[in-house]
Amino acid sequence: MTDLPILRLKPKMDPRRIRFGYPWVYDNELVMDRRSKAIAPGSLALLEDAGREPLGLVAVNTASRIVGRVLDSADVTELTPEWFTTRIARALSLRETLFDQPFYRLVHAEADGFPGVIIDRFGDTAVIQPNAAWAEVHLETLTDALVQVTGVTNVLKSAGGRARGLEGLDDQDKVLRGSAPEAAVPVPMNGATYMADLTGGQKTGLFYDQRPNHAFAAGLARGAKVLDVFSHVGGFGLAALAAGAESALCVDGSQPALDLAIQGAAQSGLGDRLTTRKGDAFDTLAALAEEGAQFDVVICDPPAFAPSKPALEKGLRAYERVARMATELVKPGGYLGLCSCSHAADLEKFRQVSIRGIGKGLYQTGRSAKLIHTGFAGADHPIHPQLAESGYLKALFFQL
Repeated sequence: MTDLPILRLKPKMDPRRIRFGYPWVYDNELVMDRRSKAIAPGSLALLEDAGREPLGLVAVNTASRIVGRVLDSADVTELTPEWFTTRIARALSLRETLFDQPFYRLVHAEADGFPGVIIDRFGDTAVIQPNAAWAEVHLETLTDALVQVTGVTNVLKSAGGRARGLEGLDDQDKVLRGSAPEAAVPVPMNGATYMADLTGGQKTGLFYDQRPNHAFAAGLARGAKVLDVFSHVGGFGLAALAAGAESALCVDGSQPALDLAIQGAAQSGLGDRLTTRKGDAFDTLAALAEEGAQFDVVICDPPAFAPSKPALEKGLRAYERVARMATELVKPGGYLGLCSCSHAADLEKFRQVSIRGIGKGLYQTGRSAKLIHTGFAGADHPIHPQLAESGYLKALFFQL
C-alpha cells in the first residue's frame, strides 16, 4: 500500500502505451474527479489503469494538459537524494564519454529521466531550466545532487521560455548556488570560441544542439564566403571561420547577440574575417538580394516558427519563404543549410516546404538542387524513444 494519491486512466484508455515507456499522461486520458483535481501541482502520485493495476510513479500538474509525467516504476514512492544523484551520474557518464571538456547539455529532459528538466553545463557553471512543476518542487534536492555529482560551483535557474508558462510556473531567474558569471563565458566548440551570456542571453545562453550541424557546415566552408542568418552568437559563422572560411557575415535581430559573436571571433583569432549586420532576417535577405550579394554557403537557423500545432501552417509558410529568399543568395555550386527547431513541424513537413521554397527560388534559372545531408541535434540531446517531440531539431543541407 502507498500513501500517495491515485491517478487512474479512464476505462477505455489502453495502458500498454504507458507500460511500453510513453512518459506523458494527458488530462483527457484520466479520471479527473474531485480528488484528482485537488492534487497540488508538482506532487507525486501513483498512476493506475482502469482495473487498478499500478503503472508507475508520476509527477502531477492538473494545471497542465500533461497532467502526469512518468518518473519511475510503481514500486518507487519517493524521490530521495540518491534518486537524483544516480540519474545525474548516469547522464554525466554519457557526456564525459562524448566530450573531453565540460561544455554540453548534461540533462535533456525525458530522455535522461528528468521529465521537463534541461541542464546545460558551462565549465564550473550549470544552468537549470525546471520546466515542469515537479522539478520546481524538488529544485533544492536537484541542485544539491547536481553539485555533488558534477562538482560545479555555480548553479543558475533559467525561468524563461514557453514551457514554464504552460505549466503555470513563474518567470523569475535565480542564482541557486555560488554566483552568476559577471561576463560572458567562453565556450570552445568546433575549433572556435563562443561567448555565452548565461544571465541575459536566450534559453540557457548557448545552443549546444547545433554542434554537429555547425561542424558539417564548416566542412563545406573552407575558402568560402559564408552567410549565417539568424546567427545568434555566431553559431555557424564562427565554426566556418575556424575551418578556414574566407569570410562570414552574421545576421541577427539582436545587437547583444551580434556583439557576442564579435567577441567570440576576437577570442578565436578570427575577428578580421567576421562582419555582422543587425536587422530583420527577411528584410536583410531581401536587401542582400537587391545588392546582388552572393555567397558560397548560406545557413538559416531561425527560431521556432511552429512551436505548437495551431502555429503550424503559418510556421511552414515562413520556412518556405526563408528557403526561397536564401536560395537566391547562393552561388552556383554553393550550399544552402536550412534548420528548424519547431516541435510541431516534423522532418517530412519541414523537408517538403524547404524543397518547395528552393524550387521557387531557382525557378527560371536553369539550376537544380540536391539534398546532401540531414542533420539532427547532437548526442548530448538524446531522443526519448517513445517521444517524437524530443527529436525537435532538423537541419537540411543542399547543393544548388
